[in-house]
Amino acid sequence: MLEMAIEATYIIFDPTRLGFVALGVLIGLGLGIIPGLGGVVGLSLLLPFTFDMNPYTALAFLVGLQSVVVTSDTIPAVLFGVPGTVGSAPTILDGFPLAKKGLAAKAFGVAFSSSVIGGLLGAAFLALSIPILRPLVLSFGSPELLAFCIFGLSLVGILSGGSRLKGLAAAAFGVMVAMFGEESNTATERWVFDTLYLLDGVPLVPFALGLFAIPELADMAINRKPLAKKASINNRWDQVEGIKDTIKHIFLVIRCSGIGSVLGAIPGIGASVIGWIAYGHAMQSQKGASETFGKGDVRGIIASESSNNAKEGGALISTIAFGVPATAGMALLLGAFLIHGINPGPDMLTTRLDVTYTLVWTIAIANILGSGICFLFADRLADIIRIRVGILVPIVLSVTLIGAFQGSNQIGDLFVLLFFGIIGWIMKRADWPRPPLLLGFVLGGLIERYMFISYQRYEFEWLSRPIVIIVLCFTLYGIAMPLIKKLITKKNKKEYKNKFTINSSFLKSIDFKFNLLISSLFIYFILSSYYWELDAKLVPLSISIAGLSLSSLYLFLNILFKTPSIASNEIDNKNIDESTFKDLSSKTVTLRAIRYFIWCSSIVILSLFIGLLPSIFILLFGYIFFDGKESLLTTIIVGGMIWIVWYFLFHHLLYIAWPASMLGDYLPFLRSNTLTNIL
Repeated sequence: MLEMAIEATYIIFDPTRLGFVALGVLIGLGLGIIPGLGGVVGLSLLLPFTFDMNPYTALAFLVGLQSVVVTSDTIPAVLFGVPGTVGSAPTILDGFPLAKKGLAAKAFGVAFSSSVIGGLLGAAFLALSIPILRPLVLSFGSPELLAFCIFGLSLVGILSGGSRLKGLAAAAFGVMVAMFGEESNTATERWVFDTLYLLDGVPLVPFALGLFAIPELADMAINRKPLAKKASINNRWDQVEGIKDTIKHIFLVIRCSGIGSVLGAIPGIGASVIGWIAYGHAMQSQKGASETFGKGDVRGIIASESSNNAKEGGALISTIAFGVPATAGMALLLGAFLIHGINPGPDMLTTRLDVTYTLVWTIAIANILGSGICFLFADRLADIIRIRVGILVPIVLSVTLIGAFQGSNQIGDLFVLLFFGIIGWIMKRADWPRPPLLLGFVLGGLIERYMFISYQRYEFEWLSRPIVIIVLCFTLYGIAMPLIKKLITKKNKKEYKNKFTINSSFLKSIDFKFNLLISSLFIYFILSSYYWELDAKLVPLSISIAGLSLSSLYLFLNILFKTPSIASNEIDNKNIDESTFKDLSSKTVTLRAIRYFIWCSSIVILSLFIGLLPSIFILLFGYIFFDGKESLLTTIIVGGMIWIVWYFLFHHLLYIAWPASMLGDYLPFLRSNTLTNIL
């Protein structure tokens, strides 16, 4: 093994091969910054260009790209509260609040240092653990994967912020959204609303961007103020302080990197789940985390970023050793292996160890190079936060629209983005947690699939499998301990003096109205699924009943008890607009919100008539001039330059197949020309 590792060093440090690693890193960093795009898009586009390459060079190029996408996706997450990829969603919870305090550079210092350490630990995990983990990973079946998914859902209470009941209800709603589409076992069409688009379910990318990107941009558009003060945004010392914070919490970095590496090796447990599990672990294990997480705590960033980067090394384990890709990106890499005559399996652990260790070195080099580039330009990247909101909002919104369209390359992606953007903004106003909704959506399909297979094969015997028992015990411990501690604390403080009275302030709140909406949706789900076949309705009916029970219990406790209950986590039900929009009246907030969502809706609808890219042209010019109050010259220069960049980047470099518009149908000759085929 040592001899092969040394030979791999000579292979990867060939100047030409290092150049391709660097090129892959640069492309990966660029893709990570753009919301909605990611490693899968980059790998799928660049794979054809590797056909004539040497196998070592081709794999170094592709792995270099894949390894750093989750490094640069931190940039939009911190600066705008927009996830570059779904894996960076947990970073938003603490990174974006730091940016709003003028500490974006510190957030970058924490994120990039955690990323490079996590990436290196993931590479080391890959190098050392394949022979050890082989029997363990091979022993994982559907019951074990189901247990891990249930464990993931148990983190909902931790990620719920204000209220565990609201978090659990939001997660149940997320699971129900994951049920949309054709059920594979019975071919039952579940809530497709007579559309072909929803037959395959709701795509993850526009769903996640809608929940997180659209609401944050809405707040920026409503406030119309810079995200942070000009002073201290790009302070190098803040970046150094971030690195010091990472070193201070090095054991948290190691633990979360271990979580990312181990879970990354398990097929089906992707980035969208791993980051939340690591974040939940940090919130459970760190002192005072329940009070500071979600408000700008660097430990939340450390947990998310270290696990995110470490998972790449873990994900390669199942791909290399067993030919089972753990993620969609790894599936494309598996295709690259086969194209270049490399067969994953036992050979990769014996006769082709040089290839395996070449990948190890590539991951290590790519993480060092990617994080180094981000460190060098972090202060310049943080300057983006100084851009006037009237210019920044349409730029980020335009790339969000394009990123959302990458969900399934259908015009329906834009409507999903808009719909869940409105839902996400209302949830934010009503103080309902959004992370549980995303986590429920991600895990919903997996839970249904693994539950069906486990029951069909083992019936209820799957509950007696050792790994399942261990994971479920950890799950019960994680759920029960916070409640027990709270009960003990309340008993010691003698805080059981709840007044049985009607809470009229709650009845007037957005929280109450949104809860009624969620409860009504659960009732609709129950009634509409009642007569389906058992396999099609089992999970939806069970989750809907549970969700309705949770939302009803929350309503009962908050209507009839003036003092918040244990389930409410002692958070008052007040309109959080008071803290978010301090200097604005409710009428102003409402009018500006309506104006912003009219812009979003108009661009989506206009895309049906003239195409997405031409609609973005109108968005850039119209918003900058009318809402941004910029001069005509500034509008032409900024709007024109940005649109030209988007045109060449997305149309000519990334070859996006734009949605067909009515104008294109009326003028079909435009589609025959590469320059004008944007309709």
